[in-house]
Amino acid sequence: MSDLIAIAYKDLATAQQVTVNLAEAQKAHLIDLDDLVIVERQDDKIKLHQPSLTGAGALGGAAWGGLIGLIFLVPFFGMAIGAASGAIAGKMSDSGIDDNFMKDLGTKLEPGGAAVIGLVRSINEEKILENVKIPGELIQTSLTDEAEQPIRDALARAGS
Repeated sequence: MSDLIAIAYKDLATAQQVTVNLAEAQKAHLIDLDDLVIVERQDDKIKLHQPSLTGAGALGGAAWGGLIGLIFLVPFFGMAIGAASGAIAGKMSDSGIDDNFMKDLGTKLEPGGAAVIGLVRSINEEKILENVKIPGELIQTSLTDEAEQPIRDALARAGS
């Protein structure tokens, strides 16, 4: 089961930098995300940005396609087909955070602010929290108060 974690930031650019950092952490197997979304509050509009996590699907598809292609002596064709099908499968599987929930959460942000909302399947908490460099405010989670506190502490330390 995944845990929902939403952290507010001062602006969209900061939230986008956090998603880049999370993508790197996912590549390093420090975190496993089911979904990742940026919610931006413009003056009177809420905009959802879905950073692409389909790269992982494409990479997995390419690996399987390459293997199947080797069996049939056409590895590059197999890799291309596998990458395309993996990317499509990743794009079509929007089994993540409810859009209405995200839009509602976005109305609670300051105008110009943004939040990163993630569904976290697993995490190397120690390594992730010691590397938090961008301050933010934890605004919503599915965690217990006890489990939230280390996140709050890491976000506060990042600001000093």
